[in-house]
Amino acid sequence: MKNIFDVLKDSHEKQRILLDALLQTSGDTQARQEFYASLKDELTKHARAEERHFYAPLIESDQAIDMSRHGIAEHHDIDKVLEQLDCTDMSSAAWLKLMKTLKHKVIHHLEEEEQRFFQSAGRVLDTEQKQTLARQYEKEMA
Repeated sequence: MKNIFDVLKDSHEKQRILLDALLQTSGDTQARQEFYASLKDELTKHARAEERHFYAPLIESDQAIDMSRHGIAEHHDIDKVLEQLDCTDMSSAAWLKLMKTLKHKVIHHLEEEEQRFFQSAGRVLDTEQKQTLARQYEKEMA
């Protein structure tokens, strides 16, 4: 049975793949549009589901409250860059610069979660909670 960390890592890997693919679409705006739409959808759904089924339960713990607030704040930072990308011509150098900024913010967030937050959360959540949260997260993502 998968736990919350397993399902979050699956989404994180998908985000990494989409970011890399998107940054390799130099002149192909059709591919860029498709990868961007997939990435934006994944980031948006992931943030919403992660906030509900990972951060919300953790924010109740004194051990995890600061970490949870920080993770949610990073989601908002990522949303701001997505909004800027939506308002910028995809074929411009400015769009590519914003995309690199987005990649930096997303990768930082994913690494921080996987290397620090998951360990703290593992001490707060019990096995049953980890599995229940995974099912709830997957249901929302579907």
